[in-house]
Amino acid sequence: MRSDTLTIGFTPKQTRNPLVRPKGVIALIHIRASRLSKLPPYLFVEIDRLKRAAIAGGRDVIEFGIGDPDLPTHDFIIDRMSNAISDPKNHNYSPSVGCAPFREAAAKYMGERFGVSVDPETEVVSLLGSKEGIGHLPIAIVNPGDVVLVPSPGYPVYTSATIFADGEVHTVPLRAEDGWLPRLDEIPVDVLKRAKLFFLNYPNNPTAACATMDFFEQAVAFGREHDILIAHDCAYADIFFGEPPPSILQVDGAKDTCIEFHSLSKTFNMTGWRVAFATGHAEALAALAAVKSNLDSGMFRAVQMTAVEALKQFNGPNVTEQIAIYRKRIDILLSGLREAGWDVESPPATFFAWVRCPAGFDSMQVASRLLAEADVVVVPGSGFGPTATDFIRFSLTVSESRTQEAIDRIAKLSW
Repeated sequence: MRSDTLTIGFTPKQTRNPLVRPKGVIALIHIRASRLSKLPPYLFVEIDRLKRAAIAGGRDVIEFGIGDPDLPTHDFIIDRMSNAISDPKNHNYSPSVGCAPFREAAAKYMGERFGVSVDPETEVVSLLGSKEGIGHLPIAIVNPGDVVLVPSPGYPVYTSATIFADGEVHTVPLRAEDGWLPRLDEIPVDVLKRAKLFFLNYPNNPTAACATMDFFEQAVAFGREHDILIAHDCAYADIFFGEPPPSILQVDGAKDTCIEFHSLSKTFNMTGWRVAFATGHAEALAALAAVKSNLDSGMFRAVQMTAVEALKQFNGPNVTEQIAIYRKRIDILLSGLREAGWDVESPPATFFAWVRCPAGFDSMQVASRLLAEADVVVVPGSGFGPTATDFIRFSLTVSESRTQEAIDRIAKLSW
């Protein structure tokens, strides 16, 4: 049975026959909002379905798909949470913008990590994960028909969030020959006149590319010239293998036209904790906070108090050791792929490897074949946008031994 033929509205006494709709039950096609039909398929859901089907069939699947760290949350964070959750003061509703200690810790992190001064009262808003903030931002600032500039390849939520706000997506291509940076001068003038928001993301998912301060200066000037809010997704800033990636807020005057999203998910292996923050342009953050105050009741205060301790150790030994583990995994994967004849480049940041497909094959063909013939799950680049059909993404969230096993399997395939 196709998943899009599911019916709803049955009472417990009725038979759940998907082909027969009882009298008085609203058909799914009528109850779903029309905007949902505009959403592209969320690629990770389909990948997870195919993976689960393979596992159910008894196959030994190695998962390089969704970027969810396999390493546990650091012990010092667990210890802090144990204390915080025992404090009754943390059990009540929390302000949707975040409690004062968390916002102050976020502001201190921005100062110590990037040399950026932000006001914790007006320039920091807590988020239930950066995905939540990204998803709500267009609702806060985009009117129906406004244009949102969305990079391709890029995180799919930039597009879906725009659709939920009844905005219009204008795709801005990223290309390998440009270091996966957008060509700002290629965006049509008529599009710029209607543009309200521009999503950027560096270190980049899926390409792992980093932006230079020179590019950020251009982006800030571009946003100021065209009265466009720049929303920089900076979730991978603390996972890097060379120079620390910069923040767009390091550019003078950036807070006049930019906000930036930061997440604890990947740095501290806290994906399930849903803890992040946005900072920068005060009016945009106030608008985002207005949406959040109507739709959520704030992050669990015990999590926020735990995050205060985590943010103090963004460059501590736990994170340093974790980065070393990712470096070993990347070395194993890339050296093995090179020996097998693949064209690969070392990522400067993130825990992703962005790998060009063998000549003559597109990303869907490669991803399908790796799963079917090697029981290896990767993400096809086409799921991130039409300019990425020649690439696949590996998430280095697999142990060294399993990464080597995957390489051994891939090496047996001929292309």
